[in-house]
Amino acid sequence: MAIRRTLRALSLILMLALAAVAPARAGDVRIVALVPSLAEDAFAIGAHVVAVSNFTDDIAGARGLPRVADFQSVDVERIVALHPDVVVGIPSQARFVAPLRRVGIRVVLVADDGYDDIFRDIRMLGTLAHHERRAAELVRSLQAQTAALVARAHAVHGHPSVFVALGTGPVWTAGAGSYVAHLIELAGGRDAASDLHAPWGAYSDEALLRAQPDAIVSGPGTRLADVVGTEPWRSLRAVREGHVFTTPNARIEDALFRPGPNYNEGLRWLIARLSSL
Repeated sequence: MAIRRTLRALSLILMLALAAVAPARAGDVRIVALVPSLAEDAFAIGAHVVAVSNFTDDIAGARGLPRVADFQSVDVERIVALHPDVVVGIPSQARFVAPLRRVGIRVVLVADDGYDDIFRDIRMLGTLAHHERRAAELVRSLQAQTAALVARAHAVHGHPSVFVALGTGPVWTAGAGSYVAHLIELAGGRDAASDLHAPWGAYSDEALLRAQPDAIVSGPGTRLADVVGTEPWRSLRAVREGHVFTTPNARIEDALFRPGPNYNEGLRWLIARLSSL
């Protein structure tokens, strides 16, 4: 066993050394995207992605690519073997990518919690991939679509409060500054958990009862239907009036809860739900 571990360590050291000197091919920036939102951004501008995370959807471009990361780990050996020019991820992955940085592989970590992060990240990837024009065109197109959708939000009356149920035990939600909270505002509503001064976090049963949201939105993975008959959910006005909206499929769920180039689909769905109140 000791010999096997030694050989494995030597193999990793050799791959790291080779990666540090492997030349980048002109005009072909090889990108590893460690989170789904950045992978979707990269695909949307035509960047050359060579690996993605385990949670990246099996969309065109991602099919067949190596899966090299999740929220708690990064497959350093596999990434090194791919000879990437740049690895992109989020700040919470900093310690996982430290070995890549130590051997000279470029790592860029950016936030993807807020609405404005969508456009900044697209431009950033455009710069890294030398696709600045495509990135700028995508940003303009997305923002024009958003403006057209927001015009429809005038059909939403009274700025209903919306609680985003991301977890039920404990209650987990989207707070001030989160991407989905901004989508709610664009759709004509307001975030019922705006007193949570963090993009995402736990929310007490007592605070939820005080908030008494006009509507609740969740993804199917939250399994909210299993608990709406228990406290604190059954004491909420939104539950009693049937204003609990669950995304119908994974695509809408990702568009609503994941900041990326498909966010307008989530916004369109949200506007339709709030307009029915």
